[in-house]
Amino acid sequence: MKCTNCEEKPRIKAAKTGQLFCAPCFTDWFEKDVHETIIKCELFKRNEKIAIGASGGKDSIVLSHIMKRLNDRYDYGLNFYLICIDEGIKGYRDFSIESVLKSEKDLEIPLIILSYKDLYGWTMDDIVAKIGKKNNCTFCGVFRRQALDRGAQKINANKLLTGHNADDLAETVYLNVLRGDTARLQRCGANITGSEDSLPRAKPLKYSYEKDIVIGNVRTLIKDLEAIRPRTIMDLIRSAEELTLKDNVSVPDLLLCQRCGYISSQKICKACLLLTGLEKDDPNIGITKKKKWKAEIQIEKESLEVDGKTGLSSCMSKDEGKSACECAQQNLDF
Repeated sequence: MKCTNCEEKPRIKAAKTGQLFCAPCFTDWFEKDVHETIIKCELFKRNEKIAIGASGGKDSIVLSHIMKRLNDRYDYGLNFYLICIDEGIKGYRDFSIESVLKSEKDLEIPLIILSYKDLYGWTMDDIVAKIGKKNNCTFCGVFRRQALDRGAQKINANKLLTGHNADDLAETVYLNVLRGDTARLQRCGANITGSEDSLPRAKPLKYSYEKDIVIGNVRTLIKDLEAIRPRTIMDLIRSAEELTLKDNVSVPDLLLCQRCGYISSQKICKACLLLTGLEKDDPNIGITKKKKWKAEIQIEKESLEVDGKTGLSSCMSKDEGKSACECAQQNLDF
């Protein structure tokens, strides 16, 4: 048995195609496959400034390295920056930040590290100590997405890249189908997401399989389906790309949060609602619908009482009118 591309003995079977490769040929095939995705989906324009979300996990590390190599090989003319978010989780984020620092050194790509503490006034350890383990993933997910955007905006990036792969996208498509969420279903099939007023996001690894990652029952189901029909993952992604909404299907308009100015589908963004819950010792604000509604009314009322200020009275400390969570100040900085 020989490698698909050479005379060497095969060592790796590509999950996407089933082809057998030796290690060098597999690397070459994988990089060309990502390059074809970039060209086909028209992800970049020459001289763009590109922010890469760098968590220190294997997906983001692979993304950083392959984008650097492809940029050099095919002369995309892109300028890269690594954006790392420190959630403030002791014993977890410390190690992954070390991996990001190594990537910065190896790839010679500038690195920016932002922390929840600096952006929001809270670490994830603080939040868990405050609310317990229930719902802490909601806080982390909302804050992290916004923090990545803020980091990219700080360097005036044209796009933000994330390491989401084909398995991730197929899972997202499947979940949105189950939820009946047509707006998100359409977005997850787009090559580049984001409105005219928000930072565009792209996923160069969207057609790349990551067979070793198995998360939750939905992914297990997808893998079971793939065992029956090998093209299941790609079929799910393609179906989302080809989705068109009827004229009578409403898609939420994007607004600017009245509290911090961040892009939001509501008057008050999810991050500010969650921060309000922390400040008011009621973490259900922003999670429970009724309390979310009440909080929005209260925040909107308080915003009218602040004359000529970006932040809210509820977001201000009692001492000298300084921002307690610094969300408005950080937004101006970026």
